[in-house]
Amino acid sequence: MMQRKRSQNFMPVIFAAIFLLGLAMGYGLNSRIGGGSFWGGSKNSSLQEISNLVKSKYVDEVGIDSINAFAVEEMLSHLDPHSIYIPPAELARVNDQMDGHFTGVGILYDMIDDTLNIMRLIKDGPAEKAGIMIGDKLIKINDSVNVVGKKINDESLRKNIKGIEGSTVKFTLLRDGKEKKIEVKRAQIPIPSIDASYVIENKTGYIRINKFAERTYEEFMQSLEGLQKQKIENLILDLRGNGGGYMHAATAIADEFLDGDKLIVYTQGNKSEKNEFRCRKEGLFEKGKLIVLIDETSASASEVLAGALQDWDRATIVGRRSFGKGLVQQQFNLSDGGALRLTVARYYTPLGRNIQKPYNQGKKKYMQELEERFHSNGKSKEDSSQQKGVSYKTPSGHIVYGGGGITPDYFIEFDTTMLNSVYGKLYYKDVFEKFAYKYYTTNKASINNYKTAADIKNKFELTDADWKLLQAIGAKDSIDVSSATAAVRQQIIYKTKAVAARQIISNSAYFEINNINDTIVKKALEIIKK
Repeated sequence: MMQRKRSQNFMPVIFAAIFLLGLAMGYGLNSRIGGGSFWGGSKNSSLQEISNLVKSKYVDEVGIDSINAFAVEEMLSHLDPHSIYIPPAELARVNDQMDGHFTGVGILYDMIDDTLNIMRLIKDGPAEKAGIMIGDKLIKINDSVNVVGKKINDESLRKNIKGIEGSTVKFTLLRDGKEKKIEVKRAQIPIPSIDASYVIENKTGYIRINKFAERTYEEFMQSLEGLQKQKIENLILDLRGNGGGYMHAATAIADEFLDGDKLIVYTQGNKSEKNEFRCRKEGLFEKGKLIVLIDETSASASEVLAGALQDWDRATIVGRRSFGKGLVQQQFNLSDGGALRLTVARYYTPLGRNIQKPYNQGKKKYMQELEERFHSNGKSKEDSSQQKGVSYKTPSGHIVYGGGGITPDYFIEFDTTMLNSVYGKLYYKDVFEKFAYKYYTTNKASINNYKTAADIKNKFELTDADWKLLQAIGAKDSIDVSSATAAVRQQIIYKTKAVAARQIISNSAYFEINNINDTIVKKALEIIKK
């Protein structure tokens, strides 16, 4: 991936500010059906007439495209929170996420001390094959674009690094104090949907899905088949932080868990007929204990999957109430090169639950609802598990509710006191990531001893020198690591190990270590043992 590094999923309050961007990808049906120009017909609309008059008569020079975009966004703001306009400049990037790949070189970079550092590389990606190494400092792109200094424009960087498949980009790098030039041929870079897949305990598998994209079902099947070869009998499916995506990917995965021709989901709107999605074949995991993990950032297709499994008593849902997005978007291509994702229907769980939360008080209030779940004496509110809307009864007699997300069968509160602790400050400022990177680049000989997540768990320890390094990095952001309590210090150790596992081994290794101290995962394992 070819972008500046961002923190991994953890802090729901932070998610409240950015999560709707992720939900913009959470559309379900007919996402590839373009309607040609959305503004059909030969007669100009009032919007177009006004735009033309401003362009031809207004006293000053104006950016007419930005005015049109503003007008469209203002109009959509009076509909629902998920009908959105995607500008031409953003469409390719958004589509790449859902296609499961993009064209680039496969580097992950971040700004450290006014210089872009290569933090990680896509394994076997173009950059790694060309000889770029973790720890290299990026100085120039194509001999002309200087990228040293504080004021680096992310969008400009992406445009210079990305390009047509097969074309080349030249990097000027600083390695061990010496300048080095490397030419890289751009290629297709995969964007995996599966963050982790491993045997978490004897006979219990764990799979984490971060989105429902074009190749998600294929990746899921490969993961599940691999776990079954290791003789698993139970499965934990982690959908936390999964903002949705293609509904067909979610229904295909549901089919692997449900038997017969059970209804998975149906959609219906004022201008669209009822459309049912049912199981079509024998599933790969129709028997065995199944636990699904959700939280307030599980939305859309994630809720389709969790809702179907809960309605049919197939899975136990653990975590916190999901986001509550029960609206289906269809994408229409626009003549300006952008696209409109318009809500065309609502989706309903097998029992008839529409779990869309209210949005009649505007988009701002809609976003704030997520944040408001976390303001009760430092703990996440029990509101996250309260009954919502009309009640329904599952075949076993279990009562479930609609009208505001999927309510878990077991609620696990989130301790928001950690957000304001030294730990939270270190996380928010990416200090763990910077530490792992510094550790990697200064201990290249010793890191060869770490081959698996188990090695990190059992062998990786923070020495006094490591703590001093962590403190020094934190101090640059005015964080006093030495003030951490014993409990917070232990949390710092857990997170440092997890992030180091990702830096040294793989993204999956991060979750293998992080899950050891994850209260929701612990509860899932406890339920399986009952």
